[in-house]
Amino acid sequence: MPKPDTNPMYLVELMNAAPRCTATSKRTGERCKGPAVRGWTVCRLHGARGGAPEGDRHGNYRHGGRTQEAQAIRKLAMLMRRTLP
Repeated sequence: MPKPDTNPMYLVELMNAAPRCTATSKRTGERCKGPAVRGWTVCRLHGARGGAPEGDRHGNYRHGGRTQEAQAIRKLAMLMRRTLP
């Protein structure tokens, strides 16, 4: 590929030369025309780097702070704070 300063269409040519997404449409059977994410065979819309984050960044993260055991411990701690000076 030529250097960017010699060819104004360098980025366009670079994008056109990128590997393409391998995902196919269920309805038409055609392949996606989007560029695949580096290190993946699919584009960002079809699952590259996809999925929910791990741990407490996950939207459905269960921290256990509302379990019966945790509530009993908090209740005991509250009673101890009230009774001890």
